[in-house]
Amino acid sequence: MKKLFGLAAALSFLIGESVAQDQIVHDGEFAFLLAQKGEAWAQQDGRLDARLAELKDANGGKPPNILYILIDDVSFGQMGSRKMNYVMGIDTPNINQLAADGLSLMRMYTEPSCTPTRTAFLTGRHPIRAGVEEVKVALVGEGLSKDEVTLPEVLKQEGYNTAHVGKWHQGDIEEAYPHNQGFDWAAFPLHQQVQLSLMTREAMQANNMLGYHASGQSSSFAIDQRFKPYGLVTGVEATAGGPAREVDMAPGEEWTQAKYEEMNERYQRQILEQLERLAGEGQPFFLQYWPLYPLNFVYPDEALSRNGGFHADKLQLLDGWIGELLAKVDALGLRDNTIVVLMADNGLMYHYEGTSGLNQLIYRGGKTQHLEGGVRTDAFIRWPGAIEAGSAAGDIVHVSDLFTTLARIAGATAHIPRDRVIDGVDQTALLLEGEGNSRRDYVYVYEGPVLRSVVKQEFKMHLPAPGQPGAAANVFNIYRDPREEFPLVGYSLWSGASFQDMVKRHQKTIAKYPHLPLGKNTPYEGIENLRPETELTRDVFKSWQ
Repeated sequence: MKKLFGLAAALSFLIGESVAQDQIVHDGEFAFLLAQKGEAWAQQDGRLDARLAELKDANGGKPPNILYILIDDVSFGQMGSRKMNYVMGIDTPNINQLAADGLSLMRMYTEPSCTPTRTAFLTGRHPIRAGVEEVKVALVGEGLSKDEVTLPEVLKQEGYNTAHVGKWHQGDIEEAYPHNQGFDWAAFPLHQQVQLSLMTREAMQANNMLGYHASGQSSSFAIDQRFKPYGLVTGVEATAGGPAREVDMAPGEEWTQAKYEEMNERYQRQILEQLERLAGEGQPFFLQYWPLYPLNFVYPDEALSRNGGFHADKLQLLDGWIGELLAKVDALGLRDNTIVVLMADNGLMYHYEGTSGLNQLIYRGGKTQHLEGGVRTDAFIRWPGAIEAGSAAGDIVHVSDLFTTLARIAGATAHIPRDRVIDGVDQTALLLEGEGNSRRDYVYVYEGPVLRSVVKQEFKMHLPAPGQPGAAANVFNIYRDPREEFPLVGYSLWSGASFQDMVKRHQKTIAKYPHLPLGKNTPYEGIENLRPETELTRDVFKSWQ
C-alpha cells in the first residue's frame, strides 16, 4: 500500500485536494503528523509487514483469531492491578493475569458513554461522523446505519467467521442489529441495563430507580398512561440473513432482577458455546463478548467481595467468568494464535458512586463527561509470541484505532472504506515494537455532538466558549494535574493558538467529508415474535412520529 507523506501531500489534503484512491482518509491532524513522520513510518511498515507474515506462516498460514471483551462503565485503575484490588476491596486475579501476559495500554481513550464508544470501535470513526451522539434507553427508531462499514464486515471479506454475545446498544431498528452489521450469529438485548436492571421493582426497593415502578407510588393523578416505558423487547437471538427472536420472555410477563441475572448467566454460557463452535470451524474468527455485568443495581443476597457494592461485587463475579473464558481458549488450543483484547467502554457511572462500590480513583469524572475520568479506561492486549508479556505503553491510543489495527493484522486493510474519514490510526507498530511507537499524540473528545476538549501529548484544553480566545481557555498538564482541577495560564498562553489550529484542521476534514446520517426506521422490525404489549408500545410510538 502506498504511503502518503511529505509536507506537500499533507497540505494538499488539508486544503481540499483529492487523496489517492488507495489511501485511507484520516483526520487533518493525522495528515499533519504524517507530513513530519511519514518517511520513517513507511520504513517501519516494511518491518511490520515482514513480522506479520512470519506470524501468519508460523500458524499454518492463518491470521490470528480475535476475542474482544468490552466491559461497561469501569474507570482507569479498577482492573488489572493487584494493588488497586486491595485499595478497592475486590479481587480480579484473572484480569490481572491477562494484563501480566500482554500489553497494558496506559493511555487508552474512549468516548464518554457506551453507545458512542461501541460505534467508534465498530466503525473506526468518531461516532458523531455516523450520527451517533448519545445513549438511548427506550424506543427511538434509530440506530447504526446500514451505510456504516463495521469491523466484522471488513473481517468477513478476509474469510473470518464472526459472532457477538452480550450488550449491543447500537439501536432498535433492524438495520442496526448485529446480525445485520457483519455478525454471523448474535445474542443481545435490544436496549441496555437501565431497562434490564434499573427499571425493576427490585431496583426501586434498593432506592436506585425512582418513580418508575407502579408499586412505588399511587400515581392517582396520572392521566397519560403511556409516559413510562412499557412492553420493551428484552433479549433476542438471530442468525445473519434471518429474523431475530425474543427469548425467555412470555406475553404479559414482568421483567425482574432474577430474569436479568438469568440473562447474564445465559450470555456467559453462550460465549463459551460460540468459542467452541468457532474453534471447530477451522476458519479464523472474530468473537465479541460485551457483558452486561458489572452494571447491576441491586445488592447481592450475599456479597462475594470485601467491597460489596452492587457494581464492584459484580466486577469480581465477572472476573471469574472471564477466567473461565480464557481457560476455554487455552483448552481448545487457541492461545498462541488468538489476540485477546479486554477494556472498558468509559468511566464509572459516578451517579451511583459510593453505593456502587466503584469510585473515581485517579482521574476526575465519569460516564457522559469529557474529563479524563470519563474517557480513560484500562485496556489490555494479549497475543503470545507477538506482544511482549508484561509490557506497558504510555502512548496515546483511541478506541477507534482498534478497528484499523485489527484489520491490518487480519490482512483486511484493503476492505476499509476510502470514501469517508477513518479516525482509527493503525497501531500495529505499537503492538509489535512496543512503547514509543504510537502513531497518534492527540484525541478529540466529544460530549454528544459538541467538541468539548482536545488532548495533545500531555496537555489538554477544555474548549473555550464561542467567541472566547484560546488564551482564555483552561489548559491542563495531565501528568501534573490528572484530575483537571488547576488550569494554569502558563500553559494556555503558548498552547492556545496551537490547540485552535488543531480544531481548525479537524473542522476542515468535517467540511470535506460531512457526517453521515444516523439510521432511522420503525423500531423492532425484524423480530418475529413480538409480544402484544410490545406491538402496542410500538404502535403508540408510531402514532406520533
